[in-house]
This record gives sequence, C-alpha cells and structure tokens, in this order.
Amino acid sequence: MKTLSRTQLALLLQIITSAALIEQLTLTNAFAATAQQKEPPTLSLKRFIQQASLNDITFESILIDQLPLQYKRDTLLPDSDIFMDVKYQHNFYLDQDRDKPEASLSLSKLFPYNGTELSLSYARSSSVSSNAEDAGLSFSISQAIANNAFGKATRMLDKIIGLENDISRYQIVEAYEDYLASLTLAYYNWYSAYENLRVGQSSLRSSQKLMDNILERQRQNIALPIDVNKMKLLLIGKQENIIVLEQVYHTYANLIFKAIGHQGAAAYVPVKPAAPTAEIAFDNEYQAFTQGSRTYRMLNMLQQQGKLAVEKAADELLPSTRLLLGYTLQGQDWALQDQQDNLYAAFNFSLPIGNRISKAKKQLAEIELRKTRLANTNKYKELQINLKNLFLQIQHQQQLIAVSNKKIKLAEDILEDEAENYSFGKVTLNDYIAAVNNLDENRFSHTAHSVQLNKLLIEWLRLTDQLVSENVLSSTQKP
Repeated sequence: MKTLSRTQLALLLQIITSAALIEQLTLTNAFAATAQQKEPPTLSLKRFIQQASLNDITFESILIDQLPLQYKRDTLLPDSDIFMDVKYQHNFYLDQDRDKPEASLSLSKLFPYNGTELSLSYARSSSVSSNAEDAGLSFSISQAIANNAFGKATRMLDKIIGLENDISRYQIVEAYEDYLASLTLAYYNWYSAYENLRVGQSSLRSSQKLMDNILERQRQNIALPIDVNKMKLLLIGKQENIIVLEQVYHTYANLIFKAIGHQGAAAYVPVKPAAPTAEIAFDNEYQAFTQGSRTYRMLNMLQQQGKLAVEKAADELLPSTRLLLGYTLQGQDWALQDQQDNLYAAFNFSLPIGNRISKAKKQLAEIELRKTRLANTNKYKELQINLKNLFLQIQHQQQLIAVSNKKIKLAEDILEDEAENYSFGKVTLNDYIAAVNNLDENRFSHTAHSVQLNKLLIEWLRLTDQLVSENVLSSTQKP
C-alpha cells in the first residue's frame, strides 16, 4: 500500500473538499445492469478526482510553484544581516630591520524599514617612519532623510513584493482550478461517450429483435424481400454506428484511466450526472462576485501595485541625502593608550544633474499604471458579458433538456404505436424505421444537452472562483 506524505495527505483533503462541490452535480447510483450480467465497477466523479490527485503529479507541480514565493522578500529587499569585515596585515620593514602587525575589524547593520545604518569599527596601524602604533575605535549612525526617507522606499518595495506574491498565489490557485475543471470536463466527455454507446447498443438490440421478427414473417411468406433488405441495411448502419461510438468511448476511457493510474483488467464505468435543480440568481451572484471574488481582488492588487510603483519611482527622484552622527576614540597600541575622543555630525548629499534615468522610470511607471487601469476596466466589462452569456447558455440548456424529455416520451409512444401498426400492416417498414431513428436521435440529443449543462455549471463555478478555495495552497506551505 502506498504511504502518503503529509503534503500529499493535505493535498488530498483539499481535493476532496473541491470534489464535494462538484459531487453535488452527480448521482450516486450507477447504470442498472441486466439481470444476466454482473454489474460493472463504477467510478464516480468525486472518486475520480481523488484518485487523479494521488496519481497525477500535475496537481503537485502546480501547487509547488508557491514555495519560492516565501524567499522573494529575502532576495529583493535590502539585506538586514550584520556584516563583519576582518583584515590582518603584517608589515616587514626590510631597511629598518623590524616588523609590525596591522589589523581592523568592522561591524555594520542596516535597518531597511527605518533607513538607518549602524557601524562599529576598530583599527590598529603602524607607521613606516616611527615605532608608533596608532589604534582607533569608531561608532556611527547614518539616517536617510530624502530618498528612501526613514525607509519609505523599502516599505513601498515590501508592499509591492507582498502584492506580487499574493497575485502569484491567486494565479497558482487559478491554474489549479483550471486543471481541476479540465479533469471534470474529461469525466463528462467519458460519461457522454458511455451513454451514447449504451443508446446505440440498445437500439441495435431492438433492431435485431425486429429483424428476427421480419425473418420469421418472411418464412411465413408475410414479409416482402425488400423489407428484409431494409432491415439488413438498418442493422449494418447500427453496427457501424456502434464501432464509431466504441472508438470514441475507449479514447475518453483511456484518458480517465491514465489520470487515475488504472492498469487493471476491470474496466470502470462512469456514474450518471444528474440534471442540476439549483437555480442561479444572476444579479445576486454577480454582485457577490464583484465584491469578494479572487479575480476582482487580483485585479485590484494589480492596480495597487501600479500605484506603488509610481510612488517608488517618484521617491527615486529625490536626492540621496543622509545625516550622520558618530563617535571616535583614538589612542596608541591595542589598548588605546593616551586616548583622544570626539563626537561629530555630518551631512551627505548626492544628486545627479538632470536625473534623466529616474525621470524616465517614473514616466514608464505612470504609463504602466494607465495601461493597468484600462485593462482592468475592459476586464470588468468582459467578465460581466461572459458571465451573462454563460448564464443565458445555462438557461438555454435547461430549457432544451425539458424539451428533449418531452420529445423522448413522445418518440417512445410513437415507436410503440408504429410497432403495433406495422404488425397489423397498417404502416410500412419505412415508418417504423423512421420512428426508431427518431427515438435514437432524441436520446442522443438529451445526453448531449445534459452533459453540456453540467459543463456550463462547472465553467460557472470556475469563472466565479467557487470551484477551488485559496486554502488549497496550505498543503504545500512548507517545503
């Protein structure tokens, strides 16, 4: 038995949670088998997704993309570590027949969010012209007051990185959601092919029974040879259709079995999707989507990111200005004998004449912000239109399903009547064959509309960010 890691277990819990939402669209009963046949093993949509999550590494490869995000701040923000610099040098004065060591040690630390830098240093040096050995100890504080004043630019950069990370996480969730939706659609295609094959097989069996009846009538000199040939042609057409339907079914089945890693001899059959009864209140759901959906939060973050980029570029136009406060202690030898100390204050100012590059960066940031705002406006309109059209398609398919149910019932009644009429010679075989084909077409149509409705509902959940929760990322939060 395969042992699951903690990450895989957490991922499976998220898959089960997502699958539970999809499972609301499915029945738990399988197709009824005949009394003479053993009921084949079934594979429900929920179980399919669970198995695929354990055997298909695509899920984990999508989620693992979030692991590098936790290191982004460390690589892009100014380093706040303590830096130590050590130097030792030994001088040999060949013309004076003496040697003296020199050494220095310095420590520095930057506080990025305050724009403050502290430094501490100790140095000992020797002189070529004398035996004196000077030593000094110094401490200084440097504070930015214009460009990156008190860490302003660093804090803006931190917010930008945070927004980029959040956007990346949302994009990862959407990739996860898209793949989950693609698996669900593959399952619906598998079911559709299976149901069409069942309809084709049922029609073939019914036609075979009629063929046996006509052959019996021919032996009794009741049926004409032309009727026998018409039935033979009908059976050949039905058999040809079965060949095509089997090829389509096995193609989709192979994709399903590959996703779940199934290599056994037993072939699963899908579970019949139910006709959803829940109605979508478009106005309410669209309002909820615009106020709290992942998509709208991501679009707002893109605009916030653009604003911060403009502010940061504007901050870079300011001169690099720093205030310095320091204290030095000078003396002789290692122990700083004959000490002399002083306290100092300094002002450092640096400004490129023209500042062409920083100005160009600010202009580019403003252009990008305008593009983002325009893109968001178009995206809002596009989302509204797409959701509205999708809602109309759902309503359209629901109406078509209701119509197809009525047509199937009428086609069944017509076929029953035509079978009776043909047995009494009231109608020709052509009328009976037309009734058979009409029922088959309506059954195929009903399957197509039912599957399409489920596909549209999955697309509705995907577009409105309801198919997957952001909590799915917690399964790979730690490396």
